[in-house]
Order: sequence, then C-alpha cells, then structure tokens
Amino acid sequence: MKLSENFDRSEFACKDKCGFSTVDVELLCVLELVRYHFNSPVTINSACRCEKHNAEIGGTPNSKHMLGIAADIVVKDVSPQKVYDFICNHAPDKYGIGNYKTFTHIDVRKMCGRW
Repeated sequence: MKLSENFDRSEFACKDKCGFSTVDVELLCVLELVRYHFNSPVTINSACRCEKHNAEIGGTPNSKHMLGIAADIVVKDVSPQKVYDFICNHAPDKYGIGNYKTFTHIDVRKMCGRW
C-alpha cells in the first residue's frame, strides 16, 4: 500500500512478520523531505519493531521503533553524516537523530536527542 510518493507501508513493517506496520505521518514527512533534498532513494533498514523483534536484535527497551515513530535509513550515495547533518539543521530543537557508521536513525519524539 502506497503511503506517499516514495514510500510503501511494507517498507515500515516489522521484520518479525508480526503485522506491525504503523507509520507516523510526521516521520513519513521527514523521510520525504530527506528524499527530496538529496534527490536520491531512501532505504528503510528498520522501522516498526514489535517487542519480541526489538529484544531479539538488541534494541533498547524503550525504543521508538516499538511506537512506530522511528526509522533507520540509508540514502543512496550519501554518507550517514550528511544525512544526520541535514536533519539536525532542519529540526534543531526536536527529534531523535543518531549518526551511525552505515545508517542514520530518525525518530519524531517531541524532545531533542542527538547521538
């Protein structure tokens, strides 16, 4: 099911195949903004996680992925650092944004978090 111009609900689904695929509208908007800004495809490595799957992969017990408000993404031909910098500059006072070696984490929490 197509959610927006560039994203389908199946991309957000829990890898445990439990059926959990809630997608936060604000998260979807941020991902579309990233896609538009870099003019490059965005791959979602991990989005929704049920409690069981989150525990199996070593996710934190209070992971935003379990609320359907987080995604770990890769932008084709763009470094995670550049993606991180762009989102931080776009939303300096909100969201949880993490810079990892191979991906960028974004969650649409109301408070600001950076790592």
